[in-house]
Amino acid sequence: MTARTRAELATAERIVVKVGSSSISGESSWRIPMIVHALAAAHARGCEVVLVSSGAIATGIPFLDLDARPTDLATQQAAAAVGQNILVYRYQEALRPFKVVAGQVLLTTGDLENSMSRSNARRAMERLLGLRILPIVNENDTVATQEIRFGDNDRLAALVAQLIQADALVLLSDIEALYTKPPTEPDAEPIELIAADQDLSGLEFGATVVNSVGTGGAATKVSAARLAAASGIGVLVTSADLVADALTGRDIGTWFEPAQATAR
Repeated sequence: MTARTRAELATAERIVVKVGSSSISGESSWRIPMIVHALAAAHARGCEVVLVSSGAIATGIPFLDLDARPTDLATQQAAAAVGQNILVYRYQEALRPFKVVAGQVLLTTGDLENSMSRSNARRAMERLLGLRILPIVNENDTVATQEIRFGDNDRLAALVAQLIQADALVLLSDIEALYTKPPTEPDAEPIELIAADQDLSGLEFGATVVNSVGTGGAATKVSAARLAAASGIGVLVTSADLVADALTGRDIGTWFEPAQATAR
């Protein structure tokens, strides 16, 4: 059933967790075992867990002897092809002690806009979950073009949560919660709850930012969270370092209250 509050994450039956490039690539790759430990604990209690993980391009960059994220599409695709393989290997190695098997799922916008492809994607995901496999989803950067890309995996995670009718979505970030203004400003205050019909026009989440390893930012998380919440999925935005607390229902982060669900 839909998680109506963050406390219900502890008993949710199906959860989508999204983590960004900056949290798990480069010098931050140490977080992968920590995140996996929390996912495995939820998996062990019977929860069906789907991980949406960015990081293919960022992971591939050093293996191509590049100093920074490439700006041309072809090199981004090449970095993604190399990095996706390494990224999934790192996740699987971290999952091995828990005897959990990962399954790679790569999607493009076309896969979720075309009814037949969407149906196929849903069937594959449902079968993986039924077999107690932990799907690891990413955008298929190797074949995606600038025109058809999701732009960020926050939106992809929301669409995946809708696709499999998840009970909750957890968007992991670099900060513990969303703020009323950019957290660097002295009068910024953390937001604990965003109601389903709340007007956010007075808040300053900031524009999408681009850093050395990925794209994203508070604005994209708010947009994705509202997309999922509008379809009756509760959403928590918090820090990747607090993933274990998030999945055990601790009072952390910013909770997006789900709209009253119709038949799901």
